[in-house]
This record gives sequence, structure tokens and C-alpha cells, in this order.
Amino acid sequence: MTERLVREYYSGQGIKEWKRLVRDSYHKLEFDTTTHFIQKHLHKKKGLILDAGGGPGRYAIWFGKLGYDVVLLDLSLEMLEIAKSRIRRSGIQKRVKQIIQGLVDDLSVFESETFDAVVCLGGPLSHIVDDAKREKAIDELIRVTKKGSHIFVSVIGRPAVLVNELIRLPKEIELDFFPVMRDTGNYYGGFGFAPCHFFLPEELEESLEKGGVRVLEMVGLEGLASGHRKETNMLARKQPTAWKIWWETHLKTCTHPTSVGISEHFMAICKKH
Repeated sequence: MTERLVREYYSGQGIKEWKRLVRDSYHKLEFDTTTHFIQKHLHKKKGLILDAGGGPGRYAIWFGKLGYDVVLLDLSLEMLEIAKSRIRRSGIQKRVKQIIQGLVDDLSVFESETFDAVVCLGGPLSHIVDDAKREKAIDELIRVTKKGSHIFVSVIGRPAVLVNELIRLPKEIELDFFPVMRDTGNYYGGFGFAPCHFFLPEELEESLEKGGVRVLEMVGLEGLASGHRKETNMLARKQPTAWKIWWETHLKTCTHPTSVGISEHFMAICKKH
């Protein structure tokens, strides 16, 4: 049921999901911080990357332009059609080895230790509400990664979602789903967003390490700016010098546990034993 709702939600997003990560300076924090830390940890400019749950292909194209080969997997055919179009426009078709419809919790189409790095970015893991399936997805992401290679997983953070309810949707706090979401992280849909499991940082870290990887860093992708879209965009637009200083400040603070905990999205950077 929740899988169908997730597919329907993203199939209805169309080009909006392609634009999401670059729509303004606030949203670009997620993309720019993610790519900054991927480049920090991936030193070889070659190899085969799995972009699991990569939707319309924003990260797949970025990897392709850097010189990596990529396999893109997503559950939504509509998202994958957008990805095919954007990949053609970007001129990196030779770098994209496969575009596959599939689920993050079932990567059986791939042999174990196939990929030189695996990414699962923006929240595909969050959209698996069932605990067992979510643990299976983590196991699968680790299984298809080569030993000694990196896995990058970003999810949607629970504290940031609760704060967002307070700031933007206070009427929803009285509804039955709010305490369930608060206490378990689980949201089953019906209020403008796809079903989702909202993570605590320690929860993600523990699940990954239990699966057989070492977590090298945790990163708050929006960091201290989380929830401050208007102020972030205004600073970037009207005060470019201050924005440059803020970006430096963000990079210096985004790995602090406080910044990770409050971020709308946070990322675990892992290495397989």
C-alpha cells in the first residue's frame, strides 16, 4: 500500500522533482553539500556507481559528467522517463550503463560487490515505512557495494519535520497522525506528502553499522539553515559576500551532531568492511 502511494506521489511530481534541488539557494544546500562530501571521500574519477532511488537523474548526470559510469534505479517510470530525456540533453549517455525500474529493498538484479560506490540520496530509504523492508534495503545497498568502497545515504530528519509542523502546519499537530510520527517516525500519507519514515541520526547510523559498514561521517545537508528558507534565499540573493561566508560557515558546522540532528536531510558516509 505505502509503496503504491510513494510511486503515485513521485509519478505526479513530474519535472518539479528534477528542479527541486536547484530551485533556490536553500534547496541547493542539499545538492551542493552532498556533492561536496562525495568528492571529499571519492578520490578516483572512475568506476561504476549505483544511483539507487535516483529519480529524474540529477545525481546520475553529475556523476557522469565527472567521468564515472552510472546505473540509475528508481521505482517511478515517470521519473525515469525524465531522467532519460535529461541524460540525452546532458550528452553523457555513454556513461549511463543502465536505467532500471526497481526497488531499493530488492537489488537482486545485481550481483554482490558489483559497484565501486553506491548512493541512495534525497530520501528513498525514508520512503520505506516498513521496518523489515527498510533493513532489507540497507542490507541490499551494502551487499552490492565492493569491499572497501563507499556508500552515501541521505534521509529526511524527524526533528526538522516536527519543527516544520510547528512553523507551517500547526493545525496538523492536533491530528492523530502527529503523535505517531513524533514517537515512531512513521507517516503513512494522506496529508500532502508520500508515506515516509523520518529518521533520527543515531537510528540511521546504528542501522548502517549493524549492516556491516563503518560510518565515517554524518552530515547535515541544510545544517544550521534548516527551516529558514526565506532568510537563506534572501541572504544569497541580496548579500553575495555574506552568502559566501555563510557557505564556509555551513561547511565548518554541518558535521556537528547538532547540525545533523536539526537538518531536513542528513547524510551518512560509510565504508564497507
